[in-house]
Amino acid sequence: MASKTENIGAPPGTLFYNGEMRTDRIKITLIEYNETEFFEKEFYDLSDCLSHVKPNMVKWLNVEGLHKPELVEAIGKFYNIHPLTMEDIVHVDQRPKFEDYENYVVSIMKMISYTTEVKSEQLSIILLENTVLSFQEPNNGDAFDIIRTRLRQCKGRVRKLGADYLAYALMDAVVDCYFTAIEKIGDKIEEIEEEIISDKDKKSLLELYHLKREMIYLRKQVWPMRDMINNMIRSETNLINSSSDIYLRDLNDHVTRIIDTVETYRDLLSGIMDIYLSSNANKMNEVMKVLTIMSSIFIPVTFIAGVYGMNFENMPELKTQNGYFITWGIMLTIIIGLVIYFKRKKWM
Repeated sequence: MASKTENIGAPPGTLFYNGEMRTDRIKITLIEYNETEFFEKEFYDLSDCLSHVKPNMVKWLNVEGLHKPELVEAIGKFYNIHPLTMEDIVHVDQRPKFEDYENYVVSIMKMISYTTEVKSEQLSIILLENTVLSFQEPNNGDAFDIIRTRLRQCKGRVRKLGADYLAYALMDAVVDCYFTAIEKIGDKIEEIEEEIISDKDKKSLLELYHLKREMIYLRKQVWPMRDMINNMIRSETNLINSSSDIYLRDLNDHVTRIIDTVETYRDLLSGIMDIYLSSNANKMNEVMKVLTIMSSIFIPVTFIAGVYGMNFENMPELKTQNGYFITWGIMLTIIIGLVIYFKRKKWM
């Protein structure tokens, strides 16, 4: 991974990849379609890919791999993409955002997946006239298989509408994966809650801290998407048809629901944490209560034993014939009296 300080002071628009360094080849998938025709092919050479681009068809160019900035730069030059946009594409720590340029609009977001932890990869979607460019990291696959299936089988609206609807469909597929990840996290929260209530072991506490950290990370990725989609809805670009506004509003509703769920889970995790700490505190209080009662019972008995355990010769009680039994009687009376007193006070 490139050093975070290595390129400090570089001019705006300087392309350098700051993600995990890779050596594998970058795959470019070209899909072209209209209502009656469909073409799909994978390429590893950009010039070969661009030679298959046909006019009068909607085109989707998907690039899997960002570790070769020169390839991104070549695509950017071919489609007249601003250098600042290309810089954002290869800087994989971007905050989700939407930007409107003269000949295109760009949306940057995170694709989220969850197995044992939250994983994310940056996705950049550029919408031009009749063309969608998508750039993604090849770490965890993508969420677009369902869109590819619809295109191949000519299902739904995607083959009948323009590139703006395709861009919406890709974003909607990404947001749907958020629901899947959050559902899995919700199941994990319920599992940890049961473990904590049942045994309160240290492993459950560590998992709880880990999940809380995951929710904070997820919130940072999802929260800006609401502003991004609102900016798309308010955008005056001609590339997004007014007929697509209803779909964008629906997408915005989905993101709002995800944000509400994330906030609910954060509150739930905080509540579980409070329950865990309160349970531990109560358990410790019970232990201290038992120890205090035991100490209170045996302190006066220990005092008596200590007094008559001294080695002074002039202690009249030591000469008493039944002194041993009398002392035991006094100590047992004190013990029984204190136990009865504590029970009446409901301290035992």
